[in-house]
Amino acid sequence: MRIGIGLPTTVKGASPNLLVPWVRRAAEGPFASLAAHDRLAYDSLEPMAALAAAAAVTERMRLASLVVIGPLRSPALLAKQAATVDALAGGRLTLGVGSGPRRDDYDVAGIPFAARNRLLETQLRRLREHWEDERLGPSGSPELLVGGLSDGALVRMARYADGFVHSGGPPRAFAAAVDRARAAWSDLGRPGRPRIWGLGYYALGPGAEERGQADLRHYYGFLGAFSDRIAGALITSSGGLREFANGYSEAGCDELVLFPTVAELEQVDRLAEAVGGTLDSGRSE
Repeated sequence: MRIGIGLPTTVKGASPNLLVPWVRRAAEGPFASLAAHDRLAYDSLEPMAALAAAAAVTERMRLASLVVIGPLRSPALLAKQAATVDALAGGRLTLGVGSGPRRDDYDVAGIPFAARNRLLETQLRRLREHWEDERLGPSGSPELLVGGLSDGALVRMARYADGFVHSGGPPRAFAAAVDRARAAWSDLGRPGRPRIWGLGYYALGPGAEERGQADLRHYYGFLGAFSDRIAGALITSSGGLREFANGYSEAGCDELVLFPTVAELEQVDRLAEAVGGTLDSGRSE
């Protein structure tokens, strides 16, 4: 299993000026990938623009959207955005797409929330067609992942994508989702296995846990009391990271991305040190 690091693009109050130094510092570490979340009605940076900036200052790491809220963009626009980032990155983009669970993002965009799954189905069907359309250019076909835990989401993943991205949670929940994703893949007659990506949240160092948990409660506030459970699962130590990563690896995760909840550059260094110890254990390769 490979381990990546998330960008601080959805940490409330994070300075946009932190993005490029964060990417450059991450490129010096053991991380296999850089990833960005997507929100519209939130204090955040647009993920495809952020990944384009990351593409300009990296050469090795894979870049991923985990996930783009697909229906907020037309199929042709998302296809062109993704192909552009993929071209700038030399073919390093993994495009994760989902419908998104937050009504306010759709309200701001003027798109009916109730239509989101139907719109996503159409978008996924047309993405590869657009990538083959010479009028849109640049050419290319990024790796495509689909997120979501409903039966419909897993069918869409198996029908149109290269793999599945899980939205986070304890290893046992991830393992159950992987089993369902692989079953959907097999049911549709796809050969081999889907690529599997997972994610978690971290805050390392003195005073970071309280700040990180507050950030998660704010970000997931729309879930009500359940946001406390998400905040309680925050990774706050090297030991906690090792346990989390081992659980995901044993469940069949190909790539685990850890997202920051504290927007300070030292968080990159602290995670790099913790990940180095986890990789040295020999159980996360």
